Amino acid sequence: MNSVRVLVGTRKGAFILTADARREQWTVSGPHFAGWEIYHLNGSPADPNRLYASQSSGWFGQLIQRSDDSGQTWAPVGNQFVYAGETGTHQWYDGTQHPWEFKRVWRLEPSPTDPDTVYAGVEDAALFRSHDGGQSWHELPGLRAVKGHLWQPGAGGMGLHTILLDPRNPNRIFVAISAAGAFRTDDGGGTWQPINRGLKMDYELPDAAAEVGHCVHSIALHPARPDVLFMQKHWDVMRSDDAGELWHEISGNLPSDFGFPIAVHAHEPDTVYVVPIKSDSEHFPPDGKLRVYRSRTGGNEWEALTNGLPQSDCYVNVLRSALAVDSLDACGIYFGTTGGQVYASADGGDHWTAIVRDLPAVLSVAVQTLP
Repeated sequence: MNSVRVLVGTRKGAFILTADARREQWTVSGPHFAGWEIYHLNGSPADPNRLYASQSSGWFGQLIQRSDDSGQTWAPVGNQFVYAGETGTHQWYDGTQHPWEFKRVWRLEPSPTDPDTVYAGVEDAALFRSHDGGQSWHELPGLRAVKGHLWQPGAGGMGLHTILLDPRNPNRIFVAISAAGAFRTDDGGGTWQPINRGLKMDYELPDAAAEVGHCVHSIALHPARPDVLFMQKHWDVMRSDDAGELWHEISGNLPSDFGFPIAVHAHEPDTVYVVPIKSDSEHFPPDGKLRVYRSRTGGNEWEALTNGLPQSDCYVNVLRSALAVDSLDACGIYFGTTGGQVYASADGGDHWTAIVRDLPAVLSVAVQTLP
């Protein structure tokens, strides 16, 4: 029988939640790295025992930890990052007189086929790859060549927060940066192109033709249909049917088109989930009602999923990396809140339960489906 492992990164440690395929009784392990910010925690699809954690603090800086026994033990791996030929751990230079500061690792994305290959998206925005299980990291500098001098930080910083690996084409990678936009490579990271045509930013970015400068919050795809992308951005939910060449809005009847995460059902490529919040200044659910919205038509037509979620006086937020799905036959949906709750649905979102409460603020949620 399959089982599921939910990996939760929080402001003050990491937690690992496990259950069998019924997803009714949960075991909680943690806190791992108690007191440390775990900005992202993720597992290797190629090796269910291997986990990676982005660990940081204001006192001790950034570390990457790796476990090869499902989180029972951890060890720091190579934390030296080579930027465009120059080695550094805290600050580096891009060949100009302006420094680019290394603040934290926002995203760790292991390869779906090779347990020793893993990508890291960092702040200030850059993309790194390791071929030795995180022992050494080398930048893919072609990304910053795409008008990197024009990139600006969003409210939370200038981080590369989303990495999507095309399962059908190992040379194709999608990334998103706050607040630079979305980008794609078709040659394994050598060269990149902006994929922001059709996005609009109104007063934030009045030039509708701008190639960079778009505040993208998250992008998602279904592995069976990787040319179809879904995006939650700073206002607007968007869709592209041609690998990002052109986007169109699918916000439809959402109560607010502002939010951070977006996810796609494991078995239904046109079933999409978002968690709207009121506005860019009021980061809580509209009307104080925590609602996940689901579209079964690829956008525009959305239904509120509320069963088991608080429908009054709820003022939490759900961050960009805190929504995930499993791949069991009845697809499970999971999300964590800044109030420390992790909610799960074992039936695609129809019914929800809090599988753990009172954690520190949740920064990320990732899911492994285990044999």
